[in-house]
Amino acid sequence: MILLDQAAAGAEGGGGSMLMMIVIYVVVIGAMMYFMAIRPQKKQQKAHDELMSTIENGDYILTSSGFYGTVIDITDDTVIVEFGNNKNCRIPMKKDAIVQVEKAQ
Repeated sequence: MILLDQAAAGAEGGGGSMLMMIVIYVVVIGAMMYFMAIRPQKKQQKAHDELMSTIENGDYILTSSGFYGTVIDITDDTVIVEFGNNKNCRIPMKKDAIVQVEKAQ
């Protein structure tokens, strides 16, 4: 009962300061979300886009599913990759599936 009386008295006298504290908490939490979630994701996406722009025919790649192969042909958003020693195993795949690129020697 005493706590309710104190809360009511605090709400009557310091309503403006309570609102200011809520605004400050929202701003701080929003800034934390930006620096912990949004900014690193944008940085990672930018690095991946730069990697995709450097792919050329003959590069040795690693796909997101763990397959290693050689790039045979490149179009806008797909690549044709040759897997293993079998020259007949050529599979088209999206560029987004490429995780790592080793340049051809």
